[in-house]
Amino acid sequence: MNLTAFASIPYLGEIASLMTALIWAIAVILFKKSGEHVHPIALNLFKNSLAATLIIPTLFLFNVSLVQDVPISDYLILILSGAIGIGIADTLFFKSLNLLGATLSAIVSCVYIPIVFILSMIMLSEKMTLIQYMGTALIVLAVIKVTLLYKIESHSRHDIIWGVVWGVLALIGMALGIIIAKPILNRSPLLWVTEIRFIGGLSMLLVLLFTNRNRKKIFSSLFATKSWGYVGSGSFIGAYLALIVWLIGMKYTTVSISAVLNQMSQIFIFILAAIFLKEPFDKDR
Repeated sequence: MNLTAFASIPYLGEIASLMTALIWAIAVILFKKSGEHVHPIALNLFKNSLAATLIIPTLFLFNVSLVQDVPISDYLILILSGAIGIGIADTLFFKSLNLLGATLSAIVSCVYIPIVFILSMIMLSEKMTLIQYMGTALIVLAVIKVTLLYKIESHSRHDIIWGVVWGVLALIGMALGIIIAKPILNRSPLLWVTEIRFIGGLSMLLVLLFTNRNRKKIFSSLFATKSWGYVGSGSFIGAYLALIVWLIGMKYTTVSISAVLNQMSQIFIFILAAIFLKEPFDKDR
């Protein structure tokens, strides 16, 4: 099988980016439930280990070699991209999610768009059209409206402040990680890029785990949990499925367009959080 066979599908990048939003929203709900019992580092380590393992047979299925004839610098850049965008950023995201909940975390995620725009213009020389700016403005205004209607008094001031800080730092790491990898992504097999990035993320997580004085407690939280259904399904959907579809979007459209469509996940998260996590955001709250 050849991934390039899908390249002829009209608006493939846009469709994949929109699908990523829905898939990621489902994963966020599952991660929120997982984070009630599992430490962010342990959860991220399991998530990435599962995804990296699943991608190996996927590589063979699509006739993609794990070892590519590319400069060593490509490997190093992708490992760095994974270390920042997966190892560090995802761990910070889980910390933020635990403090804010799915709904408030989704609101903070609106910062991702301006972050991507700024970094892509600086590092990739991408330019935005007026329509794209208008679309972004509408999304941000909609999220701001939800923010004003949501009763944040249900969270402590400490949790809100640090949840926002961790969330913004996570978004910066995610954006930086994919922008670093974007030039290589344009000329390399999609699944290979994904696997090498996971290796970089796992390497960083092992460093974070073994340099932490509470490493035994952190690691044991993964085995002490009774929420394996949430942990396993969230890791599969959020790491393996969502990331592959997300990278397809990044590969077949610009970073900026993909980022805007990815933000539809906020709407999906609001709905799913209200249904499954009982986090309503109507004006009476």
